[in-house]
Amino acid sequence: MTMPGDAEGLVTTEQSDQAEEAHEKQPTSIKDLEPRMRLTGKVTKVALSGAFVDIGLSQEGWVHISQLGKDPVNKVTEVVEQGSEVTVWVRQVDRKSGRINLTMVKPPKRAFRDLKPGMIIEGRVTRLAPFGVFVDIDVGRDGLIHVSELARGYVEDPAEIVSVGEEVEVKVLNVNHRRREIELSMKDIPLEIEEEEPLPTIMEFAIKEAFDRQRDNRGKKTKRGEKRPLQSEQSDIITRTLRSHGG
Repeated sequence: MTMPGDAEGLVTTEQSDQAEEAHEKQPTSIKDLEPRMRLTGKVTKVALSGAFVDIGLSQEGWVHISQLGKDPVNKVTEVVEQGSEVTVWVRQVDRKSGRINLTMVKPPKRAFRDLKPGMIIEGRVTRLAPFGVFVDIDVGRDGLIHVSELARGYVEDPAEIVSVGEEVEVKVLNVNHRRREIELSMKDIPLEIEEEEPLPTIMEFAIKEAFDRQRDNRGKKTKRGEKRPLQSEQSDIITRTLRSHGG
């Protein structure tokens, strides 16, 4: 059984480009573990500061009390107990010492370091303030849309543009990695324009009109009492239509 704790040489979430692509892979050794990998396991022991989880390897993983859920947990047994089946994600791995730190909080879709100015991504409005709007873009930290970046022109109240819980499309303006700040914008985002169907040409219009009239006049006879040949009728209609559209 490994003991919890930090160690040098840890493979952190931000050191991996693999997100949930590997979450279905079943590891057979600690070498197979990657940050954000999703696993299922069973709680083998509960401690004051967390719980040990059997994930099917020779080494057990450790879930710190702070990683039992998004909201603060006062007591480990409020969330898990010995024998509980749990879903966990790999948070940190120290292959040299055999330490495996796990989390029961689903990791964000993308890492903070993956954000680049100019990226257009989807998010959800989490809070409104007089100076702007906070948006969850699933990197573990909300971004800010300043009131001046909500729309073209003056915006007095952010509530005029968006509401809490609304799904929005935003553009990344700036990322401050040191202060972990994200500046976003809802202005100047290119809109997807649906291609309009081209207008029919005169010939296409004439042919369609000919077939429509043919259908309406099917079975009608000429003055002599004979049925008019369909091909001749179509040709006459197309010729007249083209002449009329041609001015």
